Amino acid sequence: MRMTEVASLLRRSSLRSVSDSVFLLHSSPYCTSTAAGVQRGKLRWNEGKWLTLPPFTSSIDPSSIGKEIVRPSSSNHEREPTTALKWVLRCCPQLPRSLVQKLFRLRQVRRESCNPASAASSEMQVQQHQRRRVSGKTVMESGDRICLPMTVQVFHSEARTGCCTEDDIKFIQSIELHKDPAIIVVNKPAGMPVQGGIGIRKSLDTLASTALKYDYPDPPRLVHRLDRDSSGILVMGRTKTSTTVLHSIFHEKTVGASVNDVGTDRILQRRYWALVLGTPRHPKGLISAPLAKVALNDGKSERITIVDDQQNPSSQHAITEYRVIKISDHGYTWLELSPITGRKHQLRVHCAEVLGTPIVGDFKYGWRAHRKWKPINLLNDEGEDEYPEPKPHSGFYSSGCCIAEKEPTLHLHCRQMTLPDVAQALEQLQSSSSRDLSKLGRLNFTAPLPTHMQRSWDILNCGNVEGI
Repeated sequence: MRMTEVASLLRRSSLRSVSDSVFLLHSSPYCTSTAAGVQRGKLRWNEGKWLTLPPFTSSIDPSSIGKEIVRPSSSNHEREPTTALKWVLRCCPQLPRSLVQKLFRLRQVRRESCNPASAASSEMQVQQHQRRRVSGKTVMESGDRICLPMTVQVFHSEARTGCCTEDDIKFIQSIELHKDPAIIVVNKPAGMPVQGGIGIRKSLDTLASTALKYDYPDPPRLVHRLDRDSSGILVMGRTKTSTTVLHSIFHEKTVGASVNDVGTDRILQRRYWALVLGTPRHPKGLISAPLAKVALNDGKSERITIVDDQQNPSSQHAITEYRVIKISDHGYTWLELSPITGRKHQLRVHCAEVLGTPIVGDFKYGWRAHRKWKPINLLNDEGEDEYPEPKPHSGFYSSGCCIAEKEPTLHLHCRQMTLPDVAQALEQLQSSSSRDLSKLGRLNFTAPLPTHMQRSWDILNCGNVEGI
């Protein structure tokens, strides 16, 4: 694989650069290169090609635990076979699934099979140690080793903790909502990027690696995403096992979701608040509209859109439940949005293209409505601002812009979330060989509105937000 191909692959997989993959691979406790190591800032290569993962050993699969938590009734408690794809993701939990899948599709992954019991001679054993191409669906056998192309870690990652100041640490710790042995939950402010990228000096994941690590050997890892301009509840795993379990829970709830899940006691529940332009026809309802990604400007940008043809291979089913919270005299409506699935930009597209009520501040999917945007005049008879804007936060993000500004910030906030108690599940697994994960406790989180949305709420005279 050429370096240009790797760089392009990493960009399409939401990584900042090839250097990001070095951090992702080396930060995993499972991942050990057979190369001698790093010396004076240069990597020593293993035959110039491969990064070898540890040999496969049969053990409890954290992803199967997540599946059992989500669907206990369908679990037969039999251990599912571990595929090559699952093993790579388990060894390197920070690597995006899309990147790993792409490597398998490009036939860039190898397997070293080692089963001495079946080898009649040393010559046969040597043959079995030869690397062979492997697909992601191949079932792993005891002793098998997976080899990833060394080209994904040619460059060194930048030091991720060097730019974290004392003020940054205090701020990140101040937005912490919950902490237990398995997870950390924060209230992400609007304007803070979750992950780094080109031109991004500070992001939540890099700051959390220092500010929220505490006495744990590894930094917390992202479990899901929020758009940069969105705010609200964000969950991070504190260990590789809890991260994999949580990844599986979020993934299973999307893959196995259907309209029949509406109104049921779902193990994972998320409720967003959004201020939209206009009012939906019905005070509450269910949106089931598949989404697909469309490339723009010769692939330089992309957007998500509704697709009518569900047979389209790129389409993904997406389901959102909504209800009206408050209707304003100024033509705005507060909505509560509950995504049953978790697709990229799902809520923004469903609001703009299905309900016909784009979210305030969404210039990507609601640009037509914002062409006629007029901020609310807050000046009283004396020419004073009745709702003075608060002082902006110091550091790397602002307090956002409300409906009184020319360019309002996106008004989308993950306000509530219900999760299974993953710490309790892992403790149960350690203390007993038999397990019943169907009666796990639930964790409920609520994040207060960000400054710009609270100010818009007050301007529209919506009353006490805590009473809703």
